[in-house]
Amino acid sequence: MGGCKVRILSRADFERSTLRVARSLIGKYLVREGPAGVQAGRIVEVEAYVGLTDRASHASRGRTPRTDVMFGQAGVAYVYLVYGMHHCFNVVTEREGYPAAILIRAVVTGSPARLIDGPGRVCRAFGIDRALNRMDLTSGRELWIEDRSERVSESAISRLPRIGVDYAGEWAAKPYRFRLNGLS
Repeated sequence: MGGCKVRILSRADFERSTLRVARSLIGKYLVREGPAGVQAGRIVEVEAYVGLTDRASHASRGRTPRTDVMFGQAGVAYVYLVYGMHHCFNVVTEREGYPAAILIRAVVTGSPARLIDGPGRVCRAFGIDRALNRMDLTSGRELWIEDRSERVSESAISRLPRIGVDYAGEWAAKPYRFRLNGLS
């Protein structure tokens, strides 16, 4: 890593406004220590879900056994299954009692660089499943997010509408998806 300072994100990093955290995750590294060894990928796309009024958020229907983790401590993994076959990995943000999370949508990994685009593909590539739901991402064990001191300028990031949430009406059009420019 060429002498750059590496730091595992702390709980305080996730206890901020969800949109600020979402923007700040672009350029950070998702790291998984599992059966395949240690894997890392640079986060290049995320999507934010903010509070009970966000119609695209799972929490918009209230606290349920599935969404309970979103109401908990920031810096914890929220992993769920969609369509009965694809896992999606989110990180919980903000304060306890306020349901908010950020979906990790895409990472770049390896040399040569390979784009892993789509939350289900990210989970498959990193071996993330519901067994990691509620994992403390600040512990540095099994699954975490690192800051490797790589800065990403505001002009290098696009803010876009979220994907696959047309049912959410006006909330679907909110620019809560952050994507690094220049990805194919």
